[in-house]
Amino acid sequence: MTPAQAGGLTAVAISPLLTRLAAERATGALLRDRGTLFLEDGRIVHAESPATPGLDVLLTTGGGLAPERWREAVDRAGARRQVARFLVDSGGLAGGELEICHLAAIFDAAFFALSPGTGPSRFRRGATHWIGSVRSVPAAAVERETRRRRELLDAVWPYPLLDTSPVIPRAAAPGQTVTARQRTLLARADGVRTPADLAWVLGRPAFHTLLDVRRLAAAGLVETPHAPVLAPVETPLPDWITQTQSPDVALLRRLRDALEASL
Repeated sequence: MTPAQAGGLTAVAISPLLTRLAAERATGALLRDRGTLFLEDGRIVHAESPATPGLDVLLTTGGGLAPERWREAVDRAGARRQVARFLVDSGGLAGGELEICHLAAIFDAAFFALSPGTGPSRFRRGATHWIGSVRSVPAAAVERETRRRRELLDAVWPYPLLDTSPVIPRAAAPGQTVTARQRTLLARADGVRTPADLAWVLGRPAFHTLLDVRRLAAAGLVETPHAPVLAPVETPLPDWITQTQSPDVALLRRLRDALEASL
């Protein structure tokens, strides 16, 4: 059974172009409206999306890397495309922490880059990313995880409007348990920030923030926005239906004359 098959049924590829590039062992950048996937020998080595905090935010805001150490790595090793190696070799970051954050960034950005309706894909052959080599992931694994995440969001609370609306907290019910992670998110939900905004503030992957918000909404701790109910639009009927029409006198006379002639 191929990676794209499950239960005897072939799953529809999330990105046919990505599947083909993986089979060709291509190297370059797959560009889509909501993000870019970088491939090396058909495997995904990095991903980024404007909808998600980048690796720098995950490491500095969400992790223990000082922002000045990140800037130093980019300044000194970015042109050589060895930022990741510099961070580890200079002692600024443990290799394991970098790998974990890098994998989180790949799956997070890929989720948005491969989202439906993001326009046509383009491939820039030979393009590489300045972060350099960290760890690669099979394209099939990224597609499987993207599909699983879509299904998980809907299973938790099937209201996609939550993903782009301001997060509005609600008071907990008496005796209701709120975890420390949830309290941290709710403390920064000011009724203006969206889940994406909160992801940047917290230094967390955007998908995990979407999932947290949906779980909070399912628990009644966050308002669930609903699509506005539009008033029915009354389409005016054409004049030929609404207006009382005068009988065609000439036609009636011709009918009368034909009847009289047949008698």
